[in-house]
Amino acid sequence: MNNYQYNAYQMAVPSPEIRQQVLRSTYLLLALSMIPTAIGALVGMNLSFHFLAASPIMGTLLLIGGMYFMMYMVERNKNSFAGVVWLMAFTFLMGALLGPLLSFALRVPNGHSLILLAAILTSAVFFAMTAIAFTVKKEMNFLSSFLSIGAVVLFIAIIANIFLRMPGLYLMICGAFVIFSSLMILWQVNQIVRGGETNYISATLSIYISLYNLFTSLLQIILAFTGNDRR
Repeated sequence: MNNYQYNAYQMAVPSPEIRQQVLRSTYLLLALSMIPTAIGALVGMNLSFHFLAASPIMGTLLLIGGMYFMMYMVERNKNSFAGVVWLMAFTFLMGALLGPLLSFALRVPNGHSLILLAAILTSAVFFAMTAIAFTVKKEMNFLSSFLSIGAVVLFIAIIANIFLRMPGLYLMICGAFVIFSSLMILWQVNQIVRGGETNYISATLSIYISLYNLFTSLLQIILAFTGNDRR
């Protein structure tokens, strides 16, 4: 690399101080996002969601549309405080959607232990992926294409299973989400550490979704393997 290329690279990559600030802000906002998630979960545990039972396909599609709209609003406002507000609203919604799964888990034998196990495994994966992201000395650009393709495949599989409603396929999707979400955390944290991501709101949204999918997928797999598959 000649001097001109090196200087251009130095100007393009944020300083270590900026990267550390983005990382701290991301972790802080991620921790704060758990508050509306917990409140939403408590609300969701007391909701009936009868509209999903009456029309599961249309109800699910509407929920997916609502989630993607809120994620779009977070990204659109990621450079202002409005982005934080939209993120908190989004995490509240996701918490509410988590309520029925938690209610079901709490009704099965040792339900509290199963939820705790899923939470511990989620935390373990998060810290392991974070440690690897800090250890790797370069950006993991090779993961970008894989994750993009994986996201499309998972989205198609989810839509297909809305119509097929196959328990085996659903568990396969959950397993795929565990792998996909783990790699997504690894890639996103690495992007922050190496300076590829400089917006903490956008980074928080990405990591939050990965953690949410990781936890819910692990919990449903655990429930299924303990003979308590709600599907």
